[in-house]
Amino acid sequence: MVKIAMKTPLVEMDGDEMTRIIWKMIKDELLLPFIDLKTEYYDLGLEYRNETDDKVTTEASEAIKKYGVGVKCATITPNAARVKEYNLKEMWKSPNGTIRAILDGTVFRSPIIVDSIEPFVRTWKKPITIARHAYGDVYKNVEIKVEGKGTAELVFTSENGEVEKQVIHTFDGPGVLQGMHNTNKSIESFARACFNFALDRKEDLWFASKDTISKKYDHTFKDIFEEIFEEEYKVKFDEAGIEFFYTLIDDAVARVVKSEGGFIWACKNYDGDVMSDMVATAFGSLAMMTSVLVSPEGFYEYEAAHGTVQRHYYNHLKGKETSTNSMATLFAWTGALRKRGELDNIPELITFADKLDKASIQTIEEGVMTKDLASLSSIKDIKVVNTEDFIKEIRTRLEAAL
Repeated sequence: MVKIAMKTPLVEMDGDEMTRIIWKMIKDELLLPFIDLKTEYYDLGLEYRNETDDKVTTEASEAIKKYGVGVKCATITPNAARVKEYNLKEMWKSPNGTIRAILDGTVFRSPIIVDSIEPFVRTWKKPITIARHAYGDVYKNVEIKVEGKGTAELVFTSENGEVEKQVIHTFDGPGVLQGMHNTNKSIESFARACFNFALDRKEDLWFASKDTISKKYDHTFKDIFEEIFEEEYKVKFDEAGIEFFYTLIDDAVARVVKSEGGFIWACKNYDGDVMSDMVATAFGSLAMMTSVLVSPEGFYEYEAAHGTVQRHYYNHLKGKETSTNSMATLFAWTGALRKRGELDNIPELITFADKLDKASIQTIEEGVMTKDLASLSSIKDIKVVNTEDFIKEIRTRLEAAL
């Protein structure tokens, strides 16, 4: 078989722990035998991020701007325990947060649907896509640990020197302080990305925040969404027969649980982080969720929506067999390859990505799956396989399809 040729490299961002192991397995078994794979490689493993003072993450982000498409493995966002475990210079920020801050844009996360795995929410019949704003808020915050009495103030100095000041809190003892921001430009990009995505999918769009409490911060999000919708998208939505509406985040949660799905739920950065995990789990598994960051300039970054599977990695280091679900990591690769094929006009690459997706779903539908899915599946005769064998089973079906 002649390998599929690529014109432009993908930006490849390696990661941590068990997902790093899976990353190599997918490349060796499912990609390199069939594609003359061209990538520009960046090691975003925690050790190398620490070695480079996290400059490698910024370099990878700039490379996505250069080449247009990136694919990222799951990475560790260190806490205090990780700082000690890896002997880090400091508690480095989330690589995903850094990439999103540089690229801006919106993260769209959708469940990978398998017929034999029914959602935990019995009313859900169709996929729910989370559209997560990918800039600012708590992910680009500034924090102070207050050690004693004092006054915290929010101060803004305009370009011409005018000062606006408000007291946040007068501390009578130790506490913590956090400042965060967003920009109208980024919120406008977020809104347009959501509206365009809804039109492409011909699905209703919901947006939710907490403007009743946050009367300036969250209310700005609400106002921008509503203004752009009325001025640019209302007629298009009417023609497409779809709806946009705003509601409070707590009301949205109640509505989502009672819905049948089949819509896009736009969320602010933190809300989207939490709700995408909820939706993924309720549909079956965090390892069954696609994730793509779409920037206003047309840059794409595909990744798995879950973590590095730390427990399985420690078992792997002890020589124990693991049964880790590799679907989300695999779909990150196929999403990136498909987009590369679209941008470079390589139909063979698009077809390959489609067939690899189908082969992976076919594997599960035929009763071969990792341990996490076995307890969720309605199939009676299930063959539970380890991580490596699951990927090899997919390869067997892929070769048959090709």
